[in-house]
Amino acid sequence: MAGKQDKAAAKEAAKARRAASRERRKQIFEAFKMQRREDKALIPLMLAALLGVTAVAVVLGIVFDAVWMFVPLGVAIGALLAVIIFGRRVQSNVFRKADGQPGAAAWALENLRGRWRVTPAVAGTTQLDAVHRVIGRPGVVLVAEGAPHRVKPLLAQEKKRIARVVGETPIYDFIIGTEDNQVPLKKLQSVLMKLPRNITTAQVETLDARLAALASRGAALPKGPMPQGAKMRNVQRTLRRR
Repeated sequence: MAGKQDKAAAKEAAKARRAASRERRKQIFEAFKMQRREDKALIPLMLAALLGVTAVAVVLGIVFDAVWMFVPLGVAIGALLAVIIFGRRVQSNVFRKADGQPGAAAWALENLRGRWRVTPAVAGTTQLDAVHRVIGRPGVVLVAEGAPHRVKPLLAQEKKRIARVVGETPIYDFIIGTEDNQVPLKKLQSVLMKLPRNITTAQVETLDARLAALASRGAALPKGPMPQGAKMRNVQRTLRRR
């Protein structure tokens, strides 16, 4: 009886994996069609990567009398490079569409790679300005989006509020924008990933629990759909896993 149950469970798991795989392929294909319509340089760049690397592999194969080895390797590397180009251009397109929309910074933060603890809109205004809190190995990061003259006081107030709880843990703050001393939305993730590692994973968990105990205040993120292109989030995750 137990053997039959195990086989049934294994069969269901395999079915679920096949369904998930089909869904990922569908998402990638839909993203490709959308990007191709908006990005006329996409296909030429992907073909240039594939054919260019393959051509170099052919030449090397002839020179070293090992075409059978170099050509398949060149095709594989060229295909990988083409996929990377596709993923990068899709990501750039998504951030371009999201830039300037309320909630865009929160959306970008929620797509951070790694073990980050993201709490959107720990402070905000009725004009949809918001301060988001991120906890990770660097410490605490506050990210503000909205009019600088309104979010700067919000940042200062939130920084003062949490400083009483985090002690000596570093607190970083950034404002999303294109002006001096601001961080463009498309660079937000890379800026955070480059911050120094100041605390341990265990300290991250402790810090998250302490800050979660604080009563949140301020305006929440606006209701409604996420910024345009946010639906590609799963596609980006899929591409990163490939």
